[in-house]
Amino acid sequence: MTAFHVCFSTIGGPRNALLQVLLDNKYPYNALLGWKDANGKLAMDYLVSNWTLENKTLLQMTLQSWMVGRLERWGAKDWGATMIPLVSALLAEDDKDRRVTVSIETCSIMKQFENVEATS
Repeated sequence: MTAFHVCFSTIGGPRNALLQVLLDNKYPYNALLGWKDANGKLAMDYLVSNWTLENKTLLQMTLQSWMVGRLERWGAKDWGATMIPLVSALLAEDDKDRRVTVSIETCSIMKQFENVEATS
C-alpha cells in the first residue's frame, strides 16, 4: 500500500493537504497508479469508485498534477490539449461504470505519452 492508497482510502481528515505534499514530491507514475494494495486495488480506484465531492476534488488535484501539469512541464502542448478534455470528461461523469471506463481510457492515453517521452 502506497501513501496515495492511504490518502485516497481514508475518510475525512486533511486529505487535500496530504495529497498536495505527495504531489509536490513528483512521485513517478507507478507510485500513483501502478501499484496495487493487498485488496488488488490501484490508488486511483478509491477515488473513481467512491464518488464524493471531496474525492472529486482529490481526483482533480491528482490529474491536474500528474497528467496536465506534467505534459506542460515536458512542453508537450498538443498532448496537453488532448488530455484536458479527457480529464474534464472524467471529472464531470456521474455514472460510476462510465467514470471507470473513462478513467481507464484516460490513463491508457497518458501511459502512451509517457512511453513516447521515455523513449525519445
